[in-house]
Order: sequence, then C-alpha cells, then structure tokens
Amino acid sequence: MLKDSKIAFIGAGAMAEAMIEGLLSKDIAQKQNIVASGPRDERGKALQEKYGVGITTDNAQAAKGADVVVLSVKPQVLPGVLPALKGKVRPEALVLSIVAGARIENIITGLSHGSVVRSMPNTPAQIGEGITVWIAAPGVTTTQREQARMLLGALGQEVEADDEDQLDMATALSGTGPAYVFLFMEALVDAGVHLGFSRRVAEQLVVQTVKGAVDFYHYSPSHLARLRNQVTSPGGTSAEALYYLEKAGFRTAISRAVWAAYERSVALGSGRKRGHKPDGEK
Repeated sequence: MLKDSKIAFIGAGAMAEAMIEGLLSKDIAQKQNIVASGPRDERGKALQEKYGVGITTDNAQAAKGADVVVLSVKPQVLPGVLPALKGKVRPEALVLSIVAGARIENIITGLSHGSVVRSMPNTPAQIGEGITVWIAAPGVTTTQREQARMLLGALGQEVEADDEDQLDMATALSGTGPAYVFLFMEALVDAGVHLGFSRRVAEQLVVQTVKGAVDFYHYSPSHLARLRNQVTSPGGTSAEALYYLEKAGFRTAISRAVWAAYERSVALGSGRKRGHKPDGEK
C-alpha cells in the first residue's frame, strides 16, 4: 500500500527518523520515495547518508507530489509551517500529524485540506517499541486509514481513538508516560544508593527489575492488582513498603500528575501558553 507511495516528512527530528527507519527496516516503503525537510542542512545530510532518503530545506518542495505528508515539527513551529504548505498538498494526499497538541480542525484549516490524521506517539517509538493513539478526520478514506495504520505501525503498536479528546488523554498517559517511569526509576536508584549500593549496581538492579516486571506481565497476563498481591506477603517487606507509598499519597500524586499533563495538552491545542494548575496548587 505504501511501497510505491511518495512520503514527505515535514520536520526531520528524532521521531521522523524513527518512522523512516521503521518504514525501511520493515520494507514498508522505499528509500527513493522518501524525502525529509528541515531547516538544518547538516541534519538532512546525516539522514541522507544513513538512510539514502531525499532531503531539502524547502517544505513546499518536499510536499509537492507527495502521496503522504507527515507533519513532524515541534508544536511551536507548526503555525509558521502550515501557511507555506497551504495549497501545496495534493488533494488526494494523506496528511499525518505527529505534532503534540495540534488539533485536526486547525490543521485542516491551515492547509485547506480535509484528509488529516492526528496521532500521539511516545518516545519508545524511536526504537520501534512505542504506542501511538490516532484518529482520522471524516474526510480520510478507508485506504488512507490503512496507510496511517501502517505508518504508525512502524513505530510500534497503534490504537485508533473514538474521539479527538482521547488524543489529549493519550498525551497525558502514554505520551508523557515514559517521563513518569524514568522518574520512578531514578527515585529507586537513589534509594538504592542511600542503602549503600554503588550507583552502577543500583541502576542495574532497578532497570532489570522494571523490565522483568513488564515481561512477567506479558508472560502471565493478569490484573495488575493480582500481580502486586502475588509479591505482597502479609507482614512482609512489600506490604511494609506499599503501606508507606499509599500513606504518602502515591496513587493520588500519579493521578494528579496525569491530569495536569492532560490540562496542559488541552491548553496547547487551544493556543494558550499556560494551562490550569491542579486543584490545591498555587
């Protein structure tokens, strides 16, 4: 479906590179049909040398004649990018946005183009282990939906949303999620160092523990509470540790953090520079 399609990446950052690498390694697209556009010539040359794709610093030139146009710029750059592309995208082309917070209506208006898919990948997509939530505008055809599914599948797993509000939810949960995990891991490592481990050993213990816990979940899929109960003996070390986590409001802190990220995503989508702060914060 994409083998002979010309694909233009407007924005040549890490996520664009991840998608290019996934498309080529999975033999979904051909390098001679891919072009990446970005303001830095040296970045383009690096992609060209590594993947053999076409490069340019002219966004309109990249989009010209493309069957798929991937918007992969930073959110703050998008308002300046859309006007230059208006009228330059082929009427039958698919526009796929991976720009955080950019609403479909704004992209459709900015490009005067109705076939738009909005998506929210996360950073593990850079190694093909991400998960992307996406939704298509009414003007997207069945064929274009499958194209979007294949493109996003190059980054890992993909989930089609029921409505666009779920993209902001996904931004807060899975899009920002790796940051929560890394902070949790960092706190565990610091605790290990406090106990007396070297930082190297503490990191090794924490990383493998987190990886092993996730792998065990896939090996023996159960409700997460059941898995937690399996390692929580009455009066044992896990029970003692979990008691203090609950007492410290661990669940509440996570919930409030996700909600704050959700509100920030909504604010970005509406063009507000600052979002509402969670209740109780000044």
